Formats: sequence, structure tokens, C-alpha cells
Amino acid sequence: MTNTAYQIWETFKAELIVEPTDDMKEALASAIRELVNQLKYIGITEKNILELANELNEYADELEAL
Repeated sequence: MTNTAYQIWETFKAELIVEPTDDMKEALASAIRELVNQLKYIGITEKNILELANELNEYADELEAL
């Protein structure tokens, strides 16, 4: 596991109220892949990287509100 993947997993686990499972890890990976699928047509460049970061933060806010 790369350092970035580890940090994402640790951040996810820190929000749980139950013990993390391999199923949860797979679900998180699937959610990240779906996020990539939703954003793949944006075409990331230096000009829109900040826009992408803002969108990702909005998705996180919306997810928390579900």
C-alpha cells in the first residue's frame, strides 16, 4: 500500500464507529473508482486542478449530508 493509499484508508477508518473490514476497504476503493469515472471527462490541467479540488470537496460535503 502506498503512503497516499494508507493515509486515505487511515482517514476513512478514523471516521468509523465499528471495526473496519476488508469489505469496507473494497467499498472505499469502489467509491474512489466511481468518483474517477464521474470526473474522467473533465480533462485535468493546471488551469482546472483547483476547480477539481473544489468539486471533490463539494462531493465530500454532499456525501456527509446524505
